[in-house]
Amino acid sequence: MDVTELAENVIAGNRRALARAITLIESARADHREDAAQLLSKLAQTGRQSLRIGLSGTPGVGKSTFIEALGLHLTGQGLRVAVLAVDPSSARSGGSILGDKTRMEQLSRDPMAFIRPSPSQTELGGVARRTREAVAVCEGAGFDVVLVETVGVGQSETLVAGMVDVFGLLLAPAGGDELQGVKRGIMETADIILVNKADGALEATATRTCADYAGALRLLRKRPEDPEDFPKAMLVSAITGKGLEQAWSEITALAEWRRETGHWDRRRAEQAQSWFAEDVRRGLLARLDADAATKAALAALSDDVASGRLPPSVAARQLLDQI
Repeated sequence: MDVTELAENVIAGNRRALARAITLIESARADHREDAAQLLSKLAQTGRQSLRIGLSGTPGVGKSTFIEALGLHLTGQGLRVAVLAVDPSSARSGGSILGDKTRMEQLSRDPMAFIRPSPSQTELGGVARRTREAVAVCEGAGFDVVLVETVGVGQSETLVAGMVDVFGLLLAPAGGDELQGVKRGIMETADIILVNKADGALEATATRTCADYAGALRLLRKRPEDPEDFPKAMLVSAITGKGLEQAWSEITALAEWRRETGHWDRRRAEQAQSWFAEDVRRGLLARLDADAATKAALAALSDDVASGRLPPSVAARQLLDQI
């Protein structure tokens, strides 16, 4: 199947073609990268836009369970939902479990949903290297909502905020007091905080946690792209469905407000510029890695650094001066 045919099948909603397209863009082979660029150009011509939602949270907070519950809620309303789930890769072996389709068993069987797990590999920030491109492919395929589930390991997992329209942070009951809530980083980028597991014996604790974070959010500087009552904290339960409809209502209300005020287009433009700059940086590094003279100079200077003959910063400057 050539790129043109693949693009046509993706646009027509062929799930197998969609899976093949994402596999293509995740490939590091030079010929595949060229085909991927052509594919993205063809899909961009559709002009389709999905509501992109990023979801992060610490391990064990119930991200997959929440996403499945939210996904089923949305498909029940007739919306097509794509889930791009990023799993952590082993720093030692490079392997990844990719078990999200198993954890979202009901949603994976829903014909209105598509789930694609991807390894984070060496990428920091909680997402995979080609997640932006995977989102663009899902938009070209006509999905109404694209959910991006991050690895989510701490305060620095903010990269996903630069590729979505709304960023949600899931927290567990007793996930921190008000002082914990004002930490910079992920708290500053979250549009909505969802305190999950607000059911049973944990409901009272979840209510207190939600109040703590609501107070903390009031201390954070208001951002120009936020309406008056955002960011906000809410209670949800992926098990009972409590708060799901309200959370979705708040997410769509925020997205609509940003559309009406021009923040949506401005945000998308900034994200596209950031994507462009990142690809240029990666491309330049790849060309340097492929240059024989640069590789030889790098090896020689690396030996000087290891032996203590040169400080790392001096060696780096010498290498850059040779380029």
